[in-house]
Amino acid sequence: MPSNAESRSATHYVAPIEETPLQAVDQVDENEKTRSTWTDAWDSMRIRPTFWVSSILILLVLVVAVFPGLFTHVNPSSANLANSNGGPESGHPLGFNRQGYDVYARVIWGARNSVIVGLVATVLVSLVGIIIGALAGFYGGWLDTIVSRIADIFFSIPTILGAIVIMSVIPARNAITVALVLAAFAWPQIARIMRGAVLSAKQSDYVMASAALGVSRFTTLVRHVIPNALAPVIVVATVSLGTFIVAEATLSFLGIGLPPSALSWGLDIGTAQTSIRTNPSTIFWPSAALSITVLAFLLLGDVVRDALDPKARARR
Repeated sequence: MPSNAESRSATHYVAPIEETPLQAVDQVDENEKTRSTWTDAWDSMRIRPTFWVSSILILLVLVVAVFPGLFTHVNPSSANLANSNGGPESGHPLGFNRQGYDVYARVIWGARNSVIVGLVATVLVSLVGIIIGALAGFYGGWLDTIVSRIADIFFSIPTILGAIVIMSVIPARNAITVALVLAAFAWPQIARIMRGAVLSAKQSDYVMASAALGVSRFTTLVRHVIPNALAPVIVVATVSLGTFIVAEATLSFLGIGLPPSALSWGLDIGTAQTSIRTNPSTIFWPSAALSITVLAFLLLGDVVRDALDPKARARR
């Protein structure tokens, strides 16, 4: 029979508790970095072949637009009627159009105006849409009501139709003019998307925490709400860039976009329609350049959309 001293010693003795695997899993590694939405999006995009194909095509188009002289030394504005509808020859791999212009040189130099219109219009639409949509969604009230009604008015006017009406009365037209006109009718889409994203983001805990810390509402909007609401806007802007390039080509094809002296895929397509039976290659090459460029931006937009969509990431 154990003594009283041994009983007390056995009573107060506590065996060490070994750490179970479950407890070890619950411990947080302080060195582990928190992954952001953009990091997850990049990891999702870089493993998709479509992302790399579209990115390489877009990069190639941008290089051609910025440095066309690297790809051809032929003057695209130099015409020789003796070469009218001439076939390919040394130094002129795609032949000549009806006016005697080198088709290859005009395809290369035509990328510049198309890319300028697409980029400028996208930047303007994104800036206007983000600012207006963010203010309307975050502050609400009468500002939201006014912005929504103005956006409804512009939504009722098709972008191409509105651009046709405005461009038909502008005497001096260039790439910047076309981009401004397109942006004037296309901003409501970005504004509505941004408004909806801000309405969702401003209900988050970090917004309430920011208000509790005494941060002003405008500072909270700029530093916290807008950065967390940009994902859907980036997706739409990527797709819209290709849409604006098509819109410029459409206006130029109709003769109310860039002036006839400019270099544009749309102008060349419009000019080549008279030779579509006798020399179809003159309409094929600018059309192919336009199609490939637009397709690249659309494919990139699809990849970005899938990468920034939380539901799509969860399924993967």
